[in-house]
Amino acid sequence: MRRINVALGSRSYPAYIGSGLLVQTGGYLKERGFVGRLVVITDTAVNRLYGSTLGQALEADGFEVSTLEMAPGEEQKSLENAGRLYQKLTAVRAERTTPILALGGGVIGDLAGFVAATYQRGVPLVQLPTTLLAQVDSSVGGKVAVDHGHLKNMIGAFYQPAMVIADTDTLKSLPDEELVNGLAEVIKSAAIRDGHFFSFLEENMERIKSLDEAVLEEIVYQSVTIKAGVVAEDELDLGLRNILNYGHTIGHAVESVSDFKIKHGEAVAIGMVAAARISRRLGMLDETGVKRLQKLIIRAGLPTEIPDFKVEDVMQAMQHDKKVREGKTRFVLLQSIGNAVVTDDVAPPLIKEVLAEK
Repeated sequence: MRRINVALGSRSYPAYIGSGLLVQTGGYLKERGFVGRLVVITDTAVNRLYGSTLGQALEADGFEVSTLEMAPGEEQKSLENAGRLYQKLTAVRAERTTPILALGGGVIGDLAGFVAATYQRGVPLVQLPTTLLAQVDSSVGGKVAVDHGHLKNMIGAFYQPAMVIADTDTLKSLPDEELVNGLAEVIKSAAIRDGHFFSFLEENMERIKSLDEAVLEEIVYQSVTIKAGVVAEDELDLGLRNILNYGHTIGHAVESVSDFKIKHGEAVAIGMVAAARISRRLGMLDETGVKRLQKLIIRAGLPTEIPDFKVEDVMQAMQHDKKVREGKTRFVLLQSIGNAVVTDDVAPPLIKEVLAEK
């Protein structure tokens, strides 16, 4: 087991990473002073795999467990579903001290986190991510949200968890496409902040895809270390934390235009390649860097080209990006592999040209 401290002063919390951690959740909770009742929010697919294992372990540690189950899928991340969960929390007599355990992928983490942030003005949140994407990215940093219409994460808050417990054994049950989906965020982490980690990914992609236990733990650990360091410097996304959105400006637009039929990781991969090409056009990232990034994304099994959408539709969707300032779209670009910069000085005609490239 490896432990990372997300250093945020009085809101600091540990992230535990390793094999066999799910059944140790009760022990970690007791270390932080939690006793009595708790609520697990999960989806039907994850509950089938891990619900009874977690529930039995928690009950053996003396906890009273209520499990709230919902259907899987991005479309569940809505204010309507948040409202249903509030009603269920009231029905099981959840109090302000009752922790909510978010057991699942990014959708569960976002929705359960949003509910935890708002129910009775905030109850303790514990993230138990079961997908690679959630373990390396969405479970750490305190961003919680629901979607609004076709706009992703438009209603949300910053709400830090009490802890994150990432059991890498859960990655072995993922469908191949979900593992690949998460690899986009792993590649992003290396591309923006750590050239050595990027080289590690180039050297070990086959071991990652064959679910090598040691390598899986390493990529989760390195990705969380990068994110924790950035969040510690800029918790509220006012400056440095923007770099974590590398690939997301175009990526979120592609997701929206596809009506979320394109997975988040696939959209981010497309966005990263487009942003790398913009970086090259602006004299930042060299051609070798663009090719290294593109090759690694392809080896991971991710797309690099925008599907057959109208460029105008993607451009329009980008206007709803949360990084837009005074009408200008803020981009994260690469100076080099491992070194990202933020700029709002990217001309729309250049963006259109790159989006139209095949």
